[in-house]
Amino acid sequence: MSKADNSQADSWTVAGRTFSSRLIIGTGKYRDYQQNAEAAEAAGVEIVTVAVRRVNLSDPTQPRLTDFVDPKRYTFLPNTAGCFTAEDALRTLRLAREAGGWSLVKLEVLSDQKTLYPDMVETLEATKVLVKEGFDVMVYCSDDPVFARRLEDAGACAIMPLGAPIGSGLGIQNPVNIRLIVEAARVPVLVDAGVGTASDAAVAMELGCDGVLMNTAIAEAKDPVRMARAMKHAVIAGRDAYLAGRMGRKRYADPSSPLAGLI
Repeated sequence: MSKADNSQADSWTVAGRTFSSRLIIGTGKYRDYQQNAEAAEAAGVEIVTVAVRRVNLSDPTQPRLTDFVDPKRYTFLPNTAGCFTAEDALRTLRLAREAGGWSLVKLEVLSDQKTLYPDMVETLEATKVLVKEGFDVMVYCSDDPVFARRLEDAGACAIMPLGAPIGSGLGIQNPVNIRLIVEAARVPVLVDAGVGTASDAAVAMELGCDGVLMNTAIAEAKDPVRMARAMKHAVIAGRDAYLAGRMGRKRYADPSSPLAGLI
């Protein structure tokens, strides 16, 4: 295979499942499920997150996500959005497993309504219980390398540090910590939350992350489907740039052409 073809074969694996797309999108805040489906198509994703407490999966009298986003085509990743205690998160994911047979899940336990920052003590406790119960747990967490290591030691199958607060669109606020987490982790690391535009997604990938998860950045764009397509290309470009290895930063100019032998 030529070097030009390497990106086509570049995949990542979580909990024994292998995916080609490194972009994951959510299923909230869209105008309707149809627009959500169009965004998923444009983004080329293979995984979509599903807020179990908010998304209609079963009531046939109302529009259902599954009527638009086919669970046979996409891997559904149930999450605990809106949970503020470990107990609520555990209950939510147990119900998800009973309802849909899902074992690969995304855990998030939030601290307060204003910041939606993860409560890491509750998150760690919930992770330990879920792992014991046989769940494969991808964990939304702070960008703290120490807690990231503790989550991995507790059995998390993926670490998902925030780039910035949920829905803020501020981009990667602490690239140093994200990079430290990536360098230390033995499981996939995905930036989750804070992405606002395509360049933010590219930055996350250039830091060496295995993927990026986003919802608001696409759903609240003026043209969500076009933004979804932009995010697809940004993730691919950022990953290629990381694999290529960027040039070193220099304090002074370095001419592209030799200065010797000038006419």
